Amino acid sequence: MTGIQALERAAPTKPRRPGCPERREHEYIRHGTLSLIATCNVATGEILAPALGPTRTEADFAAHIAQVIDTDPDAPWLCLADNLNTHHSEALVRLVATRCDHTDDLGAKGQAGVLQSQASRAAFLGDPAHRIQFLYTPKHASWLNQIELWFSILARRVLKRGNFASLDALRDRIREFIA
Repeated sequence: MTGIQALERAAPTKPRRPGCPERREHEYIRHGTLSLIATCNVATGEILAPALGPTRTEADFAAHIAQVIDTDPDAPWLCLADNLNTHHSEALVRLVATRCDHTDDLGAKGQAGVLQSQASRAAFLGDPAHRIQFLYTPKHASWLNQIELWFSILARRVLKRGNFASLDALRDRIREFIA
């Protein structure tokens, strides 16, 4: 979930009164943005290894997946993801190859082998022979991905009416909600 804004209202919200709805100031002060990378264990509903940072690069996503795998390093993992480019990146392929003890040459990005294209990387990551496997949702079917539904809940319950005086306040509130 990218672009989570730390917005502080320029004036306090006036509470509801009989016959009068709550009044929220439309002007705000923007204190920056965060990106949340999270994984949902669909069996338990637990959010695993949430990562809150300024970016969502392929290195950020691969580091997140490494943390998720570290929660149970020897278990088989089946990860459902959308088709974002970071979800079948070179860094992710290298991580899965290392964790699955894959010793074959991966090739070179854009040239040959597993790393040649996004399609070849996605095929490698989706290989059922690997202990860590990725499945990708069809385009325009984000509702199949449970973490997307959870992001929607986070947005409605925490972010929509939030008032955050700093990035740290936003980060703390999101972590509190996750806990």
